Amino acid sequence: MTTNHSSWYASRPWIVGVVFSLIALTLIIVPLGNNTELDLQIGDPAPFDIVAPRSQTYISTLQTESAQAAAENAVPRIYDPPDTRVSRQQISSVKAAIAFIDLTRSNKLATTHQKQQEFTKLGNVNMPDDLQIQLIQIEDARWLVVQEEIIRVTENIMSEPIQEDQMEQIRQRIPVLISVELSIEEAELAAVLVQQFIVPNSLFNEVATNKARNASVAAVEPVEQAFAQGQTIIARGNVISAEDLEAMTALNMLEPQRSQFERYFPSFTAIVLVVSTMTLYLLRSQPGFFYRTKHMLFVVLLSLIFLFAAQFVIPQRLVLPFLFPAATLGMLIAVGLGTELGLIVSALFVVFIAIVSDGRIEIVIYHLVGPMVAILSLGKAERVNSFLLAGLATAAANSAVIIAFRFNDPTIDILGLSTLLGASIANGAISGALTLTGLFLLGYVFDITTSLQLVELSRPNHPLLVQLLRTAPGTYQHSLHVANLAEQAARNIGANTMLVRVSALFHDIGKTTNPEYFVENQAEGRNPHTNMGPQLSSNVIVSHVTDGDTMAKKHRLPTVIRDAILEHHGTTITRYQYDNALKIAEENDEKVDISEYTYPGPKPQSPETALLMLADGCEAKAKADNPSTTEEIDKIVRFIINRRLKHGQLDECDLSLTDLGKVRESFVTTLRGYYHNRLKYPPEPSVEEPLVEDLDQSTEINDTKTSDQ
Repeated sequence: MTTNHSSWYASRPWIVGVVFSLIALTLIIVPLGNNTELDLQIGDPAPFDIVAPRSQTYISTLQTESAQAAAENAVPRIYDPPDTRVSRQQISSVKAAIAFIDLTRSNKLATTHQKQQEFTKLGNVNMPDDLQIQLIQIEDARWLVVQEEIIRVTENIMSEPIQEDQMEQIRQRIPVLISVELSIEEAELAAVLVQQFIVPNSLFNEVATNKARNASVAAVEPVEQAFAQGQTIIARGNVISAEDLEAMTALNMLEPQRSQFERYFPSFTAIVLVVSTMTLYLLRSQPGFFYRTKHMLFVVLLSLIFLFAAQFVIPQRLVLPFLFPAATLGMLIAVGLGTELGLIVSALFVVFIAIVSDGRIEIVIYHLVGPMVAILSLGKAERVNSFLLAGLATAAANSAVIIAFRFNDPTIDILGLSTLLGASIANGAISGALTLTGLFLLGYVFDITTSLQLVELSRPNHPLLVQLLRTAPGTYQHSLHVANLAEQAARNIGANTMLVRVSALFHDIGKTTNPEYFVENQAEGRNPHTNMGPQLSSNVIVSHVTDGDTMAKKHRLPTVIRDAILEHHGTTITRYQYDNALKIAEENDEKVDISEYTYPGPKPQSPETALLMLADGCEAKAKADNPSTTEEIDKIVRFIINRRLKHGQLDECDLSLTDLGKVRESFVTTLRGYYHNRLKYPPEPSVEEPLVEDLDQSTEINDTKTSDQ
């Protein structure tokens, strides 16, 4: 059973890593919200600068078709040569019509109306009534001149090539060709009659035209379009044309047809890069992190939540990517688990941002610089206004990135730049607010103690501290002294000062169960241990550790505080009781079980609890020995530190000998302030002072006189 538990404990980090990788791969590959593959149509505005993912030359169908259409339109219509038979036939028709008109005009018996009726028999000749009357009434001599002009103009026109599409133009030219010797009325009559007999004599040859056009189209070479990698296909905000859509299709940017390997391999490589880098960092810097399950789940789940949100917010968006609060991820981890870890997670998360945003450089830099500035400006986050300052710093960093990348961008106007700057400022406010909210919600779920929680716990109105002050005032003062000692030492070695202080304030709360059994709470001459056996006395003293843990659990103190309560004595023994037990056992020839006099432990697991152990021991011994010189104080501090080292109590915490040297110097400096020599004041001359009882009586007499008046 133990072997199985150990195997599970050892394999747990690997299981979490594999699960994280699979979920992250799914979130990146499976389309969520807007698909990372472009889904655009003709007429849509480009959501961002669309650039060629690789260099490629392709045959542009649209441009080739446009070139072919231009070549086809460039070939004119082909007509046959003028047909002389048509011309002769029309001249004959003109002469026959003139002969019929002569015959009709010469009929003396017919009236004008009857002659007009005869003219209608000229089927292809159509004249207005006024011209018909003019034709009937014109003098014979003038009519002969008009006849000759009609025949001459008709012969001239029909001797030229006449095409169908030229008919209107030729008809408009006829009046100009009439001789000026004719009067206006005669010229109009001649022009109308000539127009009746002008027909095309050069016919359209459709077969020859199509053949020529086909030959011209066939001669057009396919048009090639080339794009270099990174070349802009269409700038952000421009309307997408058919040519743009064709280019994106040719480059496999519109729902590209990719193999499973091409689809999964880049994302898989990115996840391996992130997980491997994170693992290497933790192995070198925080190897114990793998076995803090809640903390590991905190980082993993938080990263997956933000990756899930990024898939909805970032792809194919113009403004929303600049509102995505990536800084919140880094700040939550930095406040909860440390600044370095927050910086590493933020830097690695940018790899996912790059994949989701299709490598848009301004978004990648934006979500790298902003979170880092936010984390570094947050500091210890011991005040609420720290998050406000971090939000302002994030907004400033975001705005700087926007200005650096977009200020001189010719494709963006002042309104677009103002919008992005506004989004950058809003991003800082959102990030700060979400971080503050997330700390309260996630801190309790994942048992992460934040600086804000520690500040709250350090307030003297906490129920346990109030109980300690009222029930065990001596222990309360002892805890304050230990807190001051440990806090100063923690500052000198770079440990968590607030955690050390709060741990010191609560480390002895278990003494409130039996306060009279601890020397700092005993009245002079009253020691209940004098009537107790060594083992029972030891049990009472040791129990303050387990009692304190029970009380801390009942009041929901963070785990790190409960650990400090359990670890501040480590696995040391109650020396006084154990030595008495040895004396008694030696007289009775018995053996003593040292475990009956040993604190349950464990040994200090962190620098903070180790400092608490050393400060607790130094303060207690200094109070017992009451040193008067710096040398005596230094001797006490060296004794406690060396004793803890000798018994292996500091083996499991991360304190170096250099750190212990700084701790010793800090303890000596602080204790010297407690036990410094004071000037002895000279005795004052004796003056008879009234007793307290006399003062009370005098006050009553004065009150009585005042009331009588």
